Formats: sequence, structure tokens, C-alpha cells
Amino acid sequence: MAVTIDEEKCTGCGTCVEACPVDALKVNDKAKVDEDACIDCGTCVDECPEEAISL
Repeated sequence: MAVTIDEEKCTGCGTCVEACPVDALKVNDKAKVDEDACIDCGTCVDECPEEAISL
């Protein structure tokens, strides 16, 4: 699986960054995922208030 971020929905709020247990997400203007660090746990999907992240 892979985390996908819908850049049109992402507001760059940082909720996903705070929720990620392995620090695989970063936010500049929009969220970006480090696919090498991501463990596909789905925490970011559950926590995103904009529903901009999917597995």
C-alpha cells in the first residue's frame, strides 16, 4: 500500500505530522510523505480533518 495525499484537499494543517508514529510526513505548504519511512499504519488517514489522505 501507499499513502496518497490529495493536494487539492490538503490545507497544510499539520495534524498528520503530529499523528504519524514514525515521522514520515512533513508539511511545507502541503503535506508530503516519505515513502521509505512510511509503515502504512493509516494513522494519518484517520486523523486528517480534511480527508485528504488515503491508503
